[in-house]
Amino acid sequence: MTSQAVASLQSEVTKLRHELQTLKVDGESPISEETMFVGQYLVERLVQLGVTKMFGVPGDFNLGFLDFVEDHPKIDWVGDCNELNAAYAADGYARANKGVLGVVTTTFGVGELSAMNGIAGAFAEHVPVLHLVGVPSTAQQKARPMLHHTLGDGRFDAYYKASQQFTISETALNSKDTAAAEIDRILTKCLVQARPVYLMLPTDIAYERIPAKRLKTPLNVDPPENDPDVEKFVLDETVKLVNEASSNVIILVDACAIRHGVRDEVKELCDRTGFPVYAAPMGKTAVNESYERYGGIYVGSVSNPEVKEKVESAKLILSIGALKSDYNTGEFSYHIPMQRTVELHSDHTRVRFAGFPGIGMKRLLPKLTSRLERFKQGAQKLAVPKFQLPVPDEKSENITHSWLWPRVGQFFKAKDIIIAETGTASFGLLDVPLPKDAMFVSQILWGSIGWTVGATLGACFGALDRQLGRTILFIGDGSAQVTVQEFSVMIHWGLKPIIFLLNNEGYTIERYIHGMDRKYNDITQWKWNHLLDTLGGEEGKTCKSYCVRSKQELSNLLDDPAFAKADVVRLVEVVMDKKDAPRALKGEAELSGKSKHHPVLEY
Repeated sequence: MTSQAVASLQSEVTKLRHELQTLKVDGESPISEETMFVGQYLVERLVQLGVTKMFGVPGDFNLGFLDFVEDHPKIDWVGDCNELNAAYAADGYARANKGVLGVVTTTFGVGELSAMNGIAGAFAEHVPVLHLVGVPSTAQQKARPMLHHTLGDGRFDAYYKASQQFTISETALNSKDTAAAEIDRILTKCLVQARPVYLMLPTDIAYERIPAKRLKTPLNVDPPENDPDVEKFVLDETVKLVNEASSNVIILVDACAIRHGVRDEVKELCDRTGFPVYAAPMGKTAVNESYERYGGIYVGSVSNPEVKEKVESAKLILSIGALKSDYNTGEFSYHIPMQRTVELHSDHTRVRFAGFPGIGMKRLLPKLTSRLERFKQGAQKLAVPKFQLPVPDEKSENITHSWLWPRVGQFFKAKDIIIAETGTASFGLLDVPLPKDAMFVSQILWGSIGWTVGATLGACFGALDRQLGRTILFIGDGSAQVTVQEFSVMIHWGLKPIIFLLNNEGYTIERYIHGMDRKYNDITQWKWNHLLDTLGGEEGKTCKSYCVRSKQELSNLLDDPAFAKADVVRLVEVVMDKKDAPRALKGEAELSGKSKHHPVLEY
């Protein structure tokens, strides 16, 4: 049986258990006879799950539902500039807010299609997001008139079908009798599987009354239990392999260790076994980077040589939450044979060449830790390279990537959320050790340029919910031009991110992949220091803008306590050479260019 089939069965079991629990409390509940609107029920469930913000754009098919949102004291409507940015914000909110889903609400057709790129990115990168769509009434869907926002051919289900490609589950609330159960099912699936879901809410169903009694039964979003016999076999086989490796074992953490909520379990595994631990780019900060047994980032051939040697020479690799995409593996240049690997995932485990569907890492890891802690004495003898990146002594005052990233590394503090746009920023920060409890956020697999602006909005709210530190964004000028409107929403809500905008006159990552001097990699130059004022800020009061062109200017700013305290929105334009790039980006781009077989034309 495949992992997908096992997950489907486990989902049905969870649903049935919830139904039984609901029946059990029926009659016991003081609200068992009370009723509420379907729209109210949905909002109340979201609040129960810890959601404090809903992102989106109002439209005539969701306006009635939005009254329920605005009237609820524990959830805020965050109106975005467009639906794509709203989807990005919901993604960033979920990433920053441990165990909480993001919510984006759009209107039928034109709104939901605009959000779909953001939903696809959340699907690719395992982020729990609810895409809630206000749609025409059930009567209109049956009659199929030529309504606005339709394709004009009567296909009212076209967008629903499109959404199925980018969500783990979908539902259309076409009956009040099943609405509550479907809401519960879809939200549970979103959180348990850490993937987006899609919910169609017709205008009339939002205002149908249903019993409120189900709200007395909290949703169970814990992962399903592992089969005890299969789990024991997996544990026995893994312990046997560790023993055969004579404790020459390393741990390699990746994206899904973060997305599927096993950071605490991974920390306990590391602490109690002493095995050296490394991270893939998408797993950066899954483990505290100040931890003495943490050796840095492994990216295949793009890795620092010492890290590459330590990982690839290990006799056994415990891989946790791997997502082996091109940019996450140095263009698939991992040199880790399967016969030396045990892979732990959210819904299955692989021990060398054997797969075990339904054996998830959340429940497996604590038991594995208990079995492996006896190997700690031998593991402690394994040397771990010190993860550090000193600031180089460069004679030129020009701001270079080799200097910039270790220098801003000195600016970071514990609990900061550090958001890196696809390209120079995400590759530049890989080699920078981040402080304890800092969070690194990037979209390395999906890689939609401009994603970080919306994600920063969501992350700012998530940071407030969790009482984290500053939210710091690094973004290139080309990417910022795609989604820049969302800075206005941050100003409107009084959020205070620090934004480092790298002005390198275009798309540097693409120059390195192909077309270094081509015009298609150039962009129009903006007056960045006037941007926040234009977008609703008041320069010097609610926002402050800077432009730095030299190392000294940037260092003076980073060392200024007033700048560092993040009491207003701050935008720093960092002027850089358009042909300069971080070490890791150059290596990745070289491999990427070779894999794409771009010819160099000669005339």
